[in-house]
Amino acid sequence: MSETVRLVCPVGRKHVELFSGYALVALGVVAIAVDVSHWANITLGVLLVLLGAAVAVHGHTIKTPVLEVSDGEFRYRRGDYEIGVPFSDIGSYYLLPGSIRSLGLCDRAGRPKRFPSLQSRRTSRTYLPLTGMTSPAKVESFMAMAGIPPRKRSLSS
Repeated sequence: MSETVRLVCPVGRKHVELFSGYALVALGVVAIAVDVSHWANITLGVLLVLLGAAVAVHGHTIKTPVLEVSDGEFRYRRGDYEIGVPFSDIGSYYLLPGSIRSLGLCDRAGRPKRFPSLQSRRTSRTYLPLTGMTSPAKVESFMAMAGIPPRKRSLSS
């Protein structure tokens, strides 16, 4: 596969924090602009601006998971955590249901592949966490475009 297939998982909390942070900053500016001569408006405005800035900065630090297949390799990235698996080692995939979706990869024999933990714990896991807003249909479409079959239709017999 020479072309790149990419899926960026949406993160609802990131969008909410960014929107609410910028809204608090704007509200703080409005509170100051209403009456600049009164100390209560200035104090309230400065507090709203600081709180909004903190929430917006935290929203910018939330990392979104990215799935990518290019140059014969499957890659998963979430911030500094990156996994690369040769495309030839992947036999199938499966989606774990739940409030936070997860993607599991299987080798050609149908056994789940193990990955190091995201938080640098000593344990390993057999799945890669996505987000709750990630649609299973989008993941299935991405995997179909990448040429990876679902577990129930695995390449192994």
